[in-house]
Amino acid sequence: MIVIQNSINFKLESEKAFTDQLQSALDDLNKADGELLIRFVSSQEIQKLNKAYRHQDKTTNVLSFPSDLPIEIDESILGDVVICIEVVEREARQQNKQFSDHLMHMAIHGTLHLLGFDHNEENEALEMEALEVKILATMNIVNPYV
Repeated sequence: MIVIQNSINFKLESEKAFTDQLQSALDDLNKADGELLIRFVSSQEIQKLNKAYRHQDKTTNVLSFPSDLPIEIDESILGDVVICIEVVEREARQQNKQFSDHLMHMAIHGTLHLLGFDHNEENEALEMEALEVKILATMNIVNPYV
């Protein structure tokens, strides 16, 4: 299940289409029963979160917070993906991308972090990017890395 939390009252073109696409990606990743929170925030909020949890006092496009429920609690909660709409809009303009495509890319990117993927090492980055490209292709979104 995908839950959208929109603290900035961002006008998502179609929340249903967005959540349906994300749910389809979770299905393909064998995480169909997982609960995922997507939170849209301001640049001020993401900067505070980035400073508190990553010790980087700057804005960023997406942050992921995996669920920290004890294993004894039998719930499939993947965690939270926090997306800064202002940063994603700016990046989309700078990179000549459709905003909706870039937003979905950030949602997928953050979700993959919740599932244990990372890009700290080159081989990890290549694996994560390839999976992102594959998932986005199923949504008719072009490779964001070209």
